[in-house]
Amino acid sequence: MPSPIHFRRAGALAAGTLLVLTALYAFQRPFREFPGVEYNTFPLPPDYREKTEWTFARLMYPPVGPIHGGFEFLGSWEQGGSNWTMDYPRSDRHLSLAVRRLSRIHARSAEEPVNFDEGDVFDWPWLYGVEVGHWNLTDSQAHAMREYLLRGGFFMCDDFHGTIEWETFATSMRKVFPDRPIVEIADDDPIFHAIYDLNQRYQVPGIPALEAGKTYEKDGKVPHWRAIYDDHGRIMVAICFDMDLGDSWEHADDPAYPEKYSALGIRIALNYILYSMTH
Repeated sequence: MPSPIHFRRAGALAAGTLLVLTALYAFQRPFREFPGVEYNTFPLPPDYREKTEWTFARLMYPPVGPIHGGFEFLGSWEQGGSNWTMDYPRSDRHLSLAVRRLSRIHARSAEEPVNFDEGDVFDWPWLYGVEVGHWNLTDSQAHAMREYLLRGGFFMCDDFHGTIEWETFATSMRKVFPDRPIVEIADDDPIFHAIYDLNQRYQVPGIPALEAGKTYEKDGKVPHWRAIYDDHGRIMVAICFDMDLGDSWEHADDPAYPEKYSALGIRIALNYILYSMTH
């Protein structure tokens, strides 16, 4: 028969384990939803609290000043209503639904806004940034992003166009990796063949371009799929430049938006997501 000391030790171990689990649960950030540039009342899926293996994590960031196209109509980028909320949350939730339907990845139905200043970015290994031609990372945010990426995180960015927005993007990215080049991704790179073979790609336009009767914005006539690699040949930063994949996800259910653009936009995202989970 176990001794009383054995029971006391077992009880203490169980209590300690419970305390740790309770503490971890207490520090989990509750779901947050911010006012967006385009949406404030988009329906929240009923299963948004489900624990899954993949979540659409959206980067929150401070914008450049209004003269360069950055804006904060709620007074602070930390409260929403800034460039990082473009297409949010409709785009995020449509892509999450596509991941569920087109793959066996267990995807959460709702997004997760992530702020480098809050310290929990390491909980979200796949991160998306929109309109990064208007971001302005602080030194501490750039340091956090560098550590996140070198630890195995994956950052995908999209929806910025033309020479001026590229330079704004590159200015912050040089803070993150001053010594790593941005290069074009070769057609035979595994990221283009993770699920779909995407050798034949084309510019994916946003609604503003289509309404103007073209596929490009500003002087961004040629689309680019670029990247920053780590020392082992893994893509850490996947850069979709001169295109608007966010709109292709956002309007995937809109008959007025051409299906071929949503089809490619979703395929690119699925390849990038699976790549990030396997490399």
